[in-house]
Amino acid sequence: MGKLQTLTGGRMASLTSAVARWPGAAAGERRRSGRTSARQWTARVLLPVALFLWLLSLRHVDLAGMRDYGLLQVLPVLFWTAAGLLAVGFCLLLSDRRTAGGWYAGYVLGLIALIHATPTLLYPSLRYSWAWKHVAVTDAVIRHHGSVPHAGKLDIYNQWPGFFDLNAFFLQATGLHSALGYATWTPPVYNAVLLAPLLLLYRTVTRDRRLIWGAAWIYYSCSWVGQDYFAPQAFAFLLFVTLIALVMGQLPTSVLHRTGDSRYIRTGDARSGDIPTGRWPVGRFVLVMVLAAVIISSHPLTPLMLVSALVVLSFPRRNRRVVLPVLAGAVLLTVLWNATVARPYISDNLHDFLDSLLKPDTNVVSGLAALGTAAPGHVVVAWVDRSLSAAVFVLAAVAFLARPWVRRTGLALLVVAPLPVLAANAYGGEMIFRAYLFALPAASLLIAVLLLEQGSRPRLQVLAACPLLLVLLGGLMFGYYGKESANYFTTDEVKAGRFVAATAPPGSTVVSLTSAVPGLYLRYDENPQVEFDQQDLDDRLRLVKDPVKGLEGFLQQASPQQPAYIILSRAQDADIYQTGILPADFMRRMNSALSKDPDYIPVYSTKDAVVYRYQGTKS
Repeated sequence: MGKLQTLTGGRMASLTSAVARWPGAAAGERRRSGRTSARQWTARVLLPVALFLWLLSLRHVDLAGMRDYGLLQVLPVLFWTAAGLLAVGFCLLLSDRRTAGGWYAGYVLGLIALIHATPTLLYPSLRYSWAWKHVAVTDAVIRHHGSVPHAGKLDIYNQWPGFFDLNAFFLQATGLHSALGYATWTPPVYNAVLLAPLLLLYRTVTRDRRLIWGAAWIYYSCSWVGQDYFAPQAFAFLLFVTLIALVMGQLPTSVLHRTGDSRYIRTGDARSGDIPTGRWPVGRFVLVMVLAAVIISSHPLTPLMLVSALVVLSFPRRNRRVVLPVLAGAVLLTVLWNATVARPYISDNLHDFLDSLLKPDTNVVSGLAALGTAAPGHVVVAWVDRSLSAAVFVLAAVAFLARPWVRRTGLALLVVAPLPVLAANAYGGEMIFRAYLFALPAASLLIAVLLLEQGSRPRLQVLAACPLLLVLLGGLMFGYYGKESANYFTTDEVKAGRFVAATAPPGSTVVSLTSAVPGLYLRYDENPQVEFDQQDLDDRLRLVKDPVKGLEGFLQQASPQQPAYIILSRAQDADIYQTGILPADFMRRMNSALSKDPDYIPVYSTKDAVVYRYQGTKS
């Protein structure tokens, strides 16, 4: 009996010693001392000062001055000062082990507000044409009480309707007239909500607050892709991160902490559920399957990313008891959905999908053919985007090599999981950006481990990391704000779109040069749309050669009862100039040509938008 007590006591002493060496425990001891350092006081002051300066900077911003670099060239020095102070204050928090989680949360939420609420506060209306399109789809679902007939190229939303059905239900339950009222605030609210599953994911790997909040800061500093607007992708991605976090939390390698002598300890109590047992509690498994079902019914791409992530997580034998049941359920639900509800779309596009499997190199670099030259600033923004993305993957790879303990987690597997999907399909030229988006949550924690894992000299460590954090944030600003001249809509542009939606008889054709038109799809189930940036290269060449004759092939059905409406606007001009999809001066040339042709009657005209009506050639 004495020998048993001695052995038990020795093991308990060893465990206590290991836990004491864990940085979180040491930080707890310091916090209990009640002493507040100068760094803490400085960080606490910088947060409200930065937010005040940010709000102050938004009083006078000349949005009309946006060109090559979007918001970057019109935001005042005060805005950049606020962003810098916010980053410096966060670095000060990281340098002090006594920092409470609430201050980390304040800074990360402040960063979200500064980045994502700035356009919302500055712009008079909803930004980004695709957000307007999704508002129109939600309104159409309500009008038709479900599936929208005569949806044309937007019929894909009838086959993945989960996001729109939920919004329609919300609008009808609350009595709101349209999703436009809250869609404007989607980016800041969505990113704030996304913080919860990100923290849940990071806590499955470590309990070190510096690493957890550092990873969250890095995620928001590198998430330049902009898939955070009112869209099925944003909704599905939120559920994807939540589901992966729940799966990661059940893995037998979760919540491992590295001690000072490079050993691993596991904290918690298996009986209370803190330590994963490798088995799914029934309630949690049901929740995971419900999340998977909602994802599968809401977006065509995210289920593929989900299946890919689950496949790579199942590679280690120790994970299979947890991952394989979820993988089997996700595959089964995806197959059932694609074979029933989504069957029309799958059947129509199966050949193209199979063909793309044989062209992985083309999928990675695909994009629209241009007839002009992209704006110099747009080229710079594109290079910064790509450099930031490359830096994220390089830093994550270095972390994998330099921090051996992360190899026992599923982080590296989650980073590479989107790559097979990237090689399989171009997804309209956007797959490379989506792959980056899905890899970013795990990559952010790897970078945080590389830069912020507790060393012998934490202050110097953070001092060295702070410039890199500032550079990452600067890269985000280029990617997120650099294209805003085409994403921003003036009041006159919004009125032009609404004018067409309100006056065009059913069956009228609505024509635009690009999709950068607010309200272009407000009655898409009644009025077919033609966007020339989505047309074949030959069609665009004919249009550039002769704007009037180039239109004729798309307006053959126009009549006095069902005329065609051609919308030319400021945002389209900015879009053309940025991307080079058409010659930079083409908007001016087309407007001049139509104004001189008596068959095209201007029915709406302001400095930012003009609408022509075409009723057919007069005999």
